[in-house]
Amino acid sequence: MLSLLPTRIAHGVAWTACLFGLVWFSTADAANPTSANAWSLTDDATQFLQDHCLDCHDGPDGEAGFDVHAVGTDLTSPRAMQQWIQIHDRVSAGEMPPPEYEELDADELSRWTSPLRQHLVSFQRDEQRRLGRVRGRRLSNQQLSRTLQDLLLVHVPLEDLMPPEQRVGGYAHLVSAQSMSHFQLKTHLKVVDAALDNAFAKALEPSSDWSIDLAPEKIANKPKGRRNREPEMRKGLAVVWSSNMIFYGRIASTTVPEDGWYEITLTASSVKPPKEHGVWCSVRSGECNSGAPLMSWIGGFEAEAEPKTMTYQAWLPKGHRLEIRPADKTLKQGRFQGGQVGFGEGEPQDLPGVAMHSLQMKRIYPAGDRRQTRDRLLGNLPLRYNRSSKQSEIDVDELVAKRIRQIEKSDPKATLPEGDEATQTILRQALRTNLHRFAQLAFRRPVERSSIKSIVELADSELDNGATFVDALRAGYRAILCSPRFLYLTERSDASGKLDDWSIASRLSYFLTGSMPDDELRMAAKRGQLQDATQLKHQTDRLLQTPRGQQFVVDLADQWLDLVDIDFTEPDRRLFRDFDTTVQAGMLKETHLFLQHLLDQNRPIHELVSADYTFLNTRLARYYELTPTEADIADLGDQSRLVKMDPSIPRGGILTHGAILKVTANGNDTSPVLRGIWVSERILGTEIPSPPENVPAVEPDIRGATTIRDLLAKHQADPSCASCHRNIDPPGFALENFDAGGRWRDRYMQKRGNNYKRGPAIDPSFEMPDGSKFDSFVEFRDLIRNREETLAKNVASHLLTYGTGQTIQFADRERVDRIVANTRQDSFGFRSLLDEVIQSDVFLSK
Repeated sequence: MLSLLPTRIAHGVAWTACLFGLVWFSTADAANPTSANAWSLTDDATQFLQDHCLDCHDGPDGEAGFDVHAVGTDLTSPRAMQQWIQIHDRVSAGEMPPPEYEELDADELSRWTSPLRQHLVSFQRDEQRRLGRVRGRRLSNQQLSRTLQDLLLVHVPLEDLMPPEQRVGGYAHLVSAQSMSHFQLKTHLKVVDAALDNAFAKALEPSSDWSIDLAPEKIANKPKGRRNREPEMRKGLAVVWSSNMIFYGRIASTTVPEDGWYEITLTASSVKPPKEHGVWCSVRSGECNSGAPLMSWIGGFEAEAEPKTMTYQAWLPKGHRLEIRPADKTLKQGRFQGGQVGFGEGEPQDLPGVAMHSLQMKRIYPAGDRRQTRDRLLGNLPLRYNRSSKQSEIDVDELVAKRIRQIEKSDPKATLPEGDEATQTILRQALRTNLHRFAQLAFRRPVERSSIKSIVELADSELDNGATFVDALRAGYRAILCSPRFLYLTERSDASGKLDDWSIASRLSYFLTGSMPDDELRMAAKRGQLQDATQLKHQTDRLLQTPRGQQFVVDLADQWLDLVDIDFTEPDRRLFRDFDTTVQAGMLKETHLFLQHLLDQNRPIHELVSADYTFLNTRLARYYELTPTEADIADLGDQSRLVKMDPSIPRGGILTHGAILKVTANGNDTSPVLRGIWVSERILGTEIPSPPENVPAVEPDIRGATTIRDLLAKHQADPSCASCHRNIDPPGFALENFDAGGRWRDRYMQKRGNNYKRGPAIDPSFEMPDGSKFDSFVEFRDLIRNREETLAKNVASHLLTYGTGQTIQFADRERVDRIVANTRQDSFGFRSLLDEVIQSDVFLSK
């Protein structure tokens, strides 16, 4: 049932840090790619490397680990192909040969690199035509989870059942990052069973309309004489005081009876707030005990003097309860003895708090109600409720009677079926009909009945062995969901490599929504409309407005910008006293709303780095220490909104977002190398290869004996390192004024024992590879702001990588250039880039 082959395509990028070479190849072979040596470079190529490079790269101990003698000439070898691409790029960029050794004339340079580029492109395009640019791509964890949810109309967090995925360049769904092992197959079965169990239970079991409506007396659970971590009654309201105590603010009466989605409606106000602002609070869920300490974020709000009502939707596992509490670390924190809080113990400490006026919760079904899931699983099969099993089952008698009525209506003279044999025949016909209908949805394209013959036979054998109709149907669905045609994106194309409509539908849907095509997109594919540019634009507009599509920038940012790693580090509270969960939530919202604004308004690409606005709420604005003269922060609330910034201050643009600055640091310290590589690869589109094995890592000296600038100066002086550090160091140092928590600083902080003290002043100045100099982050930002084509090319490349599951290959570069050129009239608008990517040959070809 699971005949899946491994799909990992091993590839490595060897660092050729000091590589110079010019390439000879046979023009006869290039003109005749079908000849035996069509994709081999001639011996003259390696001879030229030997003539020019042996001084530095002779043997395995050559500089940067590069050996001239080891360079292959057969481009069908992935390693040889990658080496020649690097040779081309280094020579074309003028990095090799090093100017101090030899300098090539521009004409001479072109005579060598132009034919090499043509040969490399021709080889890759021939390979793409024969094998496809994207091969063997399976659904990622997120895509699998969402597809099962949308297929079965359930909303279970299935990703929690799957092991973490390998990420390459930030992306988890690249072909080169995917594998399939026995363990993963076993996990897939577990995930499929969990989804089917939930779906059939939802369809067949009695409705559970659990809900609660709690007045303050029901929220609070702290009568006089009792010490616990529940809210207490104060002036007729349920109150939780500001404190660092874990699980303080948990509400036992909100414990949910079963796994599910719940809508939470809370009305609250502040108690004893500071004069300058309200009381920022968090709403989280968990078991709220030491045996299960992990908590899940639901939302945050700023409690103010006047009560206000907030509504949230969240998945809560059985036994979880709510924790609602002040979560602003800048507030005065209460001190309570013994890990519990007694009635009235917070009042005399003059603490801020949150007062809850009412709290309602109810079970909801965001993926569709029970009837919709029942229709998806069982079609129009009649049901009856079985009191002994306490669930619905197929009404076989009604099914047979219904079929007889259909026969009588269509052919009054027909011989009507009778007896058990007739019943079995009708049941098996219903089984086949539902399996075929389900397979077409699961496989995301039309399915011949003969192609699922083995699955039908499996379901039939279940009936033969005494299984109920529902159990036999479930076994067939399970087989369908374990088929490679479900787990893998089956992309079909014509002889030129152009995808068919069904493949375009899947690629577009998984790109924009992370899930299977919906009904309207499937209908467009059925009508053959997705080859039309106007229809593609219409479908893009529509999908981006769906609930899944509104998550597009969140999904993209998680991988492109590494925001999925936001929880990977936890700042030291002694150094980052003001950082808390509400700040981090505001940071993520800032970046997500910023990208959504760029997309919705088709803003010019330079605003990605140079925007004079961002999206803030009161908590984040206070954390950034912004003043009214620096930003339009008047009347800010707890809902993030667009805030105009003074162009002279170092805020605005994605490089100043706290979420970005946090994921590019290691928790407490910053590193120009880490941030420099990130900016180079994620924003400027400059790939930084891995360092040679014989080059030690650069670690900051927290004792302050040596500055990071001094340490990196040694790397810049080493020819094996200089060629990469010339790209890494400028953006790395430009961001040094932002600490690991995303706040501005003028001096480093040095650790002394268990404390931190002010250290040396920060010097962000540096020189760009083209000789441009900057003395501050603002000057650096202005420099890269003017490189619009570079920024646009990078965004287009990341969109293509994210949308197709394949990194940009050498042969794709010219196509990316065309995408960018087509958006010049729109100032390289963010939405224009997305549309051109979707309309491109790269996206619409296999």
